Amino acid sequence: MRAAAAVACLLLALLSAACGFHWAGTRPLPPALSVVYIDVVTPYRVSKPPLEQALASRLQRRGSRLAKTLSGARSILRVSELTESREVLSVDPFGKAVEYKLTTRVQYQLVEGGTVRVAPDAIQVSRDYSFNAQQILAKEAEEARLQAFMQDELAELLLLRIEAVLAAPPAVPADAPPAR
Repeated sequence: MRAAAAVACLLLALLSAACGFHWAGTRPLPPALSVVYIDVVTPYRVSKPPLEQALASRLQRRGSRLAKTLSGARSILRVSELTESREVLSVDPFGKAVEYKLTTRVQYQLVEGGTVRVAPDAIQVSRDYSFNAQQILAKEAEEARLQAFMQDELAELLLLRIEAVLAAPPAVPADAPPAR
């Protein structure tokens, strides 16, 4: 009985590997991201934003080497204009906010060897959360955790977009003759 279960598990593993299945976060990186320098442009920051830490962690976990200098990198992942905003979604009968919408937005581009491989683009994520003035310390902590989670999610989405652009075949001009 155990031998049959072991054979079934082995067969399932071989079939899933043969079809191109990869566990989440284990896809091989494109060569452009093998040695990367993360250039986060954030004026007046004392510490690294969670987005930079999440990007570095995800890249290293998937086999990329992070360059310490621009000259040591194969490509430069430039991240700029990281903005976080909070807007009121609803108020109670007394005019106090009871629900907020948090939005985090960032611009990015990838440059490899002086050539822009991924054109400048922006990405954003939003989350709603309720607010209770009776629990102000807990809600402030919840908002901080939510902001960090959103930046972690941005890192994943940003890498997915970069991989999609790098995997796409190069664009052919409309007036180019058909390939034979």
